[in-house]
Amino acid sequence: MAKKQTLTEMYEALPRLAKIVLQVLFGGIIGGIYRILRFAEKGNAVTLVAGLLATFTGIGNAVAWIVDLYTEVVNDRITVLAD
Repeated sequence: MAKKQTLTEMYEALPRLAKIVLQVLFGGIIGGIYRILRFAEKGNAVTLVAGLLATFTGIGNAVAWIVDLYTEVVNDRITVLAD
């Protein structure tokens, strides 16, 4: 039986170009939701706080958008404060 993928693994399995386009269009919200889901998987409280700030605050949203776009281009995944 195949291992069931988590939502973050499904996102990470997308092609690099698709993730970059999603980051350009919906970056701050995707980054925040990604971190909240990562918290649910790993349990790191810092990841939850970063996810909430990225999702629900304007400054956090803008910062997450820029940082996540950069990490998607360079590392092909969200890495900063994402456990």
